[in-house]
Amino acid sequence: MRMPRLWQMALAALMLTAPGTALAADPLGVDDGTQLTLWTRAATQVRVDQLVQAYNATHKNQVTATYVVTDDYQTKIGAAAAANGLPDLFSADVVFMPNWTSAGLFQDITARIDAMPDIDKVAPAGINVGTWEGKKYGMPFIADLSVWMWNKKLYKQAGLDPEKGPTTLQEFADQARAVAKLGGDIHGTYFGGNCGGCNVFTWFPIAWADGETVMNPEGTESHLNSDEWKAIYKIFRELVADGTMMMPESKDEAGPTWTSFFPKGVIGVQPMPATQISGLVGTGLEDADIGVAPIAGLKGGTSTFIGGDDIGISRDSTKADAAWNFIAWVQSEEAQVEVVAKNGNVLTRTDLADNKYITDPRVKLFNTVGANGQTPLAKNFGATFNDPQGPWIVLFRDAVFGDGANLDANNDAINDSLTQ
Repeated sequence: MRMPRLWQMALAALMLTAPGTALAADPLGVDDGTQLTLWTRAATQVRVDQLVQAYNATHKNQVTATYVVTDDYQTKIGAAAAANGLPDLFSADVVFMPNWTSAGLFQDITARIDAMPDIDKVAPAGINVGTWEGKKYGMPFIADLSVWMWNKKLYKQAGLDPEKGPTTLQEFADQARAVAKLGGDIHGTYFGGNCGGCNVFTWFPIAWADGETVMNPEGTESHLNSDEWKAIYKIFRELVADGTMMMPESKDEAGPTWTSFFPKGVIGVQPMPATQISGLVGTGLEDADIGVAPIAGLKGGTSTFIGGDDIGISRDSTKADAAWNFIAWVQSEEAQVEVVAKNGNVLTRTDLADNKYITDPRVKLFNTVGANGQTPLAKNFGATFNDPQGPWIVLFRDAVFGDGANLDANNDAINDSLTQ
């Protein structure tokens, strides 16, 4: 998503003025009846509501959540930051955390995190993405993962084993081709051909699964023109060429409906967000028809994109001890099991997948696959990879729908964007 002009101006000012004050360590914070404000994007409302209501029912502190239209969220945060009016707590899509932490929007909570009980059980990717120049500013809040889902009913009709999904990228392609031969309205696979963020979420893990990289650790140099990536593009380019994948909508799919066709029962196998599984049943699929597998690489390893939102204490809050109490509680076994797991969502703890609420092996997979997952870190990630006019979508479309002849030049454009 392109960064609004107001937000760019606010960032420029904050780079000069944000204090980044370190706080004393306090494992649990303070629960003394403080009134706290929380902002988050509307896309997370259902899950945040569940956490806020449970916290308010069991604590003296009270959190009031405001849900901002997702497309307006960056603008609202930028305006509030410029006016020194940020709420006590606010969340951020993980890909925007490096930008916001580097701008000084969050308080330094390194000491608090390091002193937190069971911190080694919290998904490290959610902490890493909230870390800037050695200081920790955020904790995982709402988690989502990318996986492969397949339609067992279509697999059986195509002569495939309905209980065996793909374990390599080539198997993904072969199984998609087999389903596509059913013809009619049935297609092998589907993805957002004009959606940079969708394909970051579902394609980056293919490389990670084989131990390959997307960028350097600093997030300033793209590796998307490597031999590994050339092989990945080739497999998908061949799927496009033989018509296996292509519903007419796929090439120009910009994101709003990229997950809507698999639930209709017309797609064989597709990368999907883990959180979608609860909404698939009854829309053209029976629960028993849905298979789930981790995203695999060319060589058979597995990985996932650890997405969702981080949360931190704003640099404008004067209630840091109470705000930390909420953040620390979110990572507690009580919250993770009795709220997150109970509602069938992805945990931010790596040690609690075996609990009384997670009996579906597919949901259990969601809560274990994250151990091999990653979240890419780059200060200018949004403008580079999520912006519909950004250089990543140009590279992607040329490599998949074209001949890939401009791969090196397009990768250079990504490097230029990352270093702006």
